[in-house]
Amino acid sequence: MNLKKLLAKGYAVSIFSIVVFGLISIFVHGDKVKGFDDSIISFVQGFEAPRLTGIMKFFSWIGSTEIVAILSILILLVLYKFLHHRLELILFIAVIGGTAVLNQVLKMLFHRSRPSLHRLADAQGFSFPSGHSMEAVALYGILAFLLWRHIPSAWGRRILVFLSICMILAIGISRIYLGVHYPSDVIGAYFASIFWLTVSIWIFQRYKDRQAGIKNKEIE
Repeated sequence: MNLKKLLAKGYAVSIFSIVVFGLISIFVHGDKVKGFDDSIISFVQGFEAPRLTGIMKFFSWIGSTEIVAILSILILLVLYKFLHHRLELILFIAVIGGTAVLNQVLKMLFHRSRPSLHRLADAQGFSFPSGHSMEAVALYGILAFLLWRHIPSAWGRRILVFLSICMILAIGISRIYLGVHYPSDVIGAYFASIFWLTVSIWIFQRYKDRQAGIKNKEIE
């Protein structure tokens, strides 16, 4: 697939994501998702068991701001050591940092209180959208993008994408299971973060395309 088609797909995904997030935010603001949220929470928490609670707390911990920050620093060091691509490091920082800022802005904008049905963990701050879920999409999404081109085999790439999706889903579901987020918080967070992720990648690819064009002209 050529670069123009990839850029067009990325642009389409970003537009779709922001539209879906907009619709979800309207429903959340109008309190029209209570039935949906309550039914999903009841279903997910219906699997409650001591061992599963421990697993969910682990994934929630992995998605916490502190751990994401530590993982991001370690990933930056590894990427710089093995790839030496400074532009890709800037993209990584822009996605992770931009997601954190966007999440805080949205939380302050919507002021949604957290669920109070059945809490299995403590959490502070506003509920919509889920910060853990947004950072999960940002971290594992951008990591998959950066590593994709450096993995030669198709199976390796499939495994990379599969593991990234599993981590994103596990962290989001853990927040619902622990009773600290509504399902609509998590779903909205996914689409908000996908929007920022795809926009960032789109800008990155456009810039690289222009730089390549300038170099080709200089050679000619």
